[in-house]
Amino acid sequence: MPTILLIRHGENDMLKKGLAGRLPAIHLNEAGQRQAQEIASALAAAPIKAIYSSPMERALETAQPLAQAKGLEVQVLAGLNEVDFGDWQGASYTDLQKEALWKQVQEDAQAVRFPGGETLVEVQQRAVAEIERLAAESGEKDVVACFTHGDVVRLLTAHYLNMALNDFQRLLTFTASITTLHFDGVLPRVLNYNQVVNFNWPEEEEKQG
Repeated sequence: MPTILLIRHGENDMLKKGLAGRLPAIHLNEAGQRQAQEIASALAAAPIKAIYSSPMERALETAQPLAQAKGLEVQVLAGLNEVDFGDWQGASYTDLQKEALWKQVQEDAQAVRFPGGETLVEVQQRAVAEIERLAAESGEKDVVACFTHGDVVRLLTAHYLNMALNDFQRLLTFTASITTLHFDGVLPRVLNYNQVVNFNWPEEEEKQG
């Protein structure tokens, strides 16, 4: 069964300001572009058979250097898309933290539906379904790269570690980090989580998105 790499997109200027969600035209900044190139270099020897991405620009742009290096097409998968935060997308974290629902997201995330958007249960279910489909359709020794978003990586990791959904808040996923899942026909295994190519001590806690 295959190995699947869950890769969070690189940095962008919205990252620490507000909730980008599915807003269009959120592009990698200079640091994010550098991270995308570093991912391509780090995975140069990996026998990657396919590359998939969320439809969001920041994920597609992170995937592109690796796709060019491997001579592969980036295939867009809706199941890897960012959380649909509905009315919250584009809002600043300062404003969101004033909302009563924000506290509930931190304490009982599985019970929350974002106003006009998804529940995290729905996000986890559609992301897991996509990964399971890819695993079933891939060869035993295939390595598949999936470029997605922080919350999606955290929810997938929580699922494969058999954690309660609410505990996904205990996980932190850095930009341009790689989480590795291996499907061996017995149990899906998390080989590593949140591995970064060039590690520097973060200046402050990084927001997800």
